Amino acid sequence: MDLKNLLNTAIRASLDAGERIMEIYENEDFEVDFKGDESPLTKADLASHHIIMKYLEKTHIPLLSEEGRDLDFQERKNWNRLWIVDPIDGTKEFIKRNGEFTVNIALIEDQKPILGVIYVPALETLYYGDLENGSFKAEKVTSDADLAKIFEISTKLPLKTNREKFTVVASKSHLSEETVEYINTLEEKHGTVERISKGSSLKLCMVAEGAADQYPRFAPTMEWDTAAGQAICTFAGKTVYDHETGKEMLYNRENLLNNWFLVK
Repeated sequence: MDLKNLLNTAIRASLDAGERIMEIYENEDFEVDFKGDESPLTKADLASHHIIMKYLEKTHIPLLSEEGRDLDFQERKNWNRLWIVDPIDGTKEFIKRNGEFTVNIALIEDQKPILGVIYVPALETLYYGDLENGSFKAEKVTSDADLAKIFEISTKLPLKTNREKFTVVASKSHLSEETVEYINTLEEKHGTVERISKGSSLKLCMVAEGAADQYPRFAPTMEWDTAAGQAICTFAGKTVYDHETGKEMLYNRENLLNNWFLVK
């Protein structure tokens, strides 16, 4: 399959997963459980995972998902191409019912994201990007939307902005002391810094679209939290820097826990 067909498949998977997530979000008991690392898990996470799996398995590209993550590195170390999926990024925001959760789907090649899709079902907003065409944002996108119509109404990222203040977006549920200290150093350099709190991969999307200048994340994340957002940022002209290497963050590592990172 070519990149356009893979993008179409990922978008359709994200929209169908988003539709089921919203059915549960609006009408059903979440049935919150907790995984071994104490992170929450709901029936919506699992439902989204299974819907996405049905789409992506047709591509015959291996898949690494948060809800199917027990894959030994020996099994996946020779995968030069794979999908990395977070069926619901921001489960805590989902449980809080604040709408700031996303469906994340990324395609990785030689450890770098080459395609990313992020759907925000509560906001009916879609972000997507690939290395051939750049990154885009489309609004009022529902699960039954025609793909041709989605591409027609999409706007290329970054968007034009009239922001005057230097703006930093940070985590709503995981704001570390180190992140606060870093933002304080930015204030010394830029004067007053506008601070925005957001959940899930929306923070990466905000930098990609130009609504924020930087997103520092000096707290734990996993590969599936960032892969799709990194693709969208990269193809919008932004970079996700690994705090330890100073270089672009890589994927399908032996340790799926990300280092700290900075998006700008």
